[in-house]
Amino acid sequence: MITKRRTRRRIPALATVGVLAGVLAGTAGCSTPPAPRTAPTPTAVSGTARPAPDRSAPASPSAPAQACPEGGMRLVEGGGDAAMGLRVASFQLVNCGTRPYVLEGYPRLSLRDDHDEPLEVSVEHGSAGITTGVPNLDAAPQPVTLAPGQAASFGIVWRNLVTDGTVVATTAWNVEVEPKPGAPRLSLRLSEPVDLGNTGKLGLGPWQPLVR
Repeated sequence: MITKRRTRRRIPALATVGVLAGVLAGTAGCSTPPAPRTAPTPTAVSGTARPAPDRSAPASPSAPAQACPEGGMRLVEGGGDAAMGLRVASFQLVNCGTRPYVLEGYPRLSLRDDHDEPLEVSVEHGSAGITTGVPNLDAAPQPVTLAPGQAASFGIVWRNLVTDGTVVATTAWNVEVEPKPGAPRLSLRLSEPVDLGNTGKLGLGPWQPLVR
């Protein structure tokens, strides 16, 4: 009985070997390779389809350029820096008019709060003892002539200090500048305030040609 069981277990294995041999023989005897598969079509790129523009529709007009203020000059905010309570900021005056514009000396500057109310601030020429090592503020004034498209700059310096809790701190969000005596005053809303604390003191530099 043991011998019969071993013989029955070998039968499936032999049958499997015979099947594999037949497959291999059929493959070896085939001289013609199978036909190649059809080349795949290009894969579409995923994304939202956009309709073709209507060429018959008129193009929309471009946004109008910013108008040049009265007097032909535009005031813009320049760079700034802050360290250990010391603040420095600069402003640029751009000639957006059609004639040369002559500047000399210092601009006339005033500060206003968030409600555009004037603030009492002592504006002094130069660094005014607030700090040292700011040559642009302490430079000697000189005439500056701006051709159309050219710009001049000036700087200010102050300290953000609160030394007396009974005095309200001064924070200006708007500046008003008179470029030269009799010229139209220019107002500018600041991106960063002039936070004087309760020092009430500001140093102002002279007009200088802007070197690009």
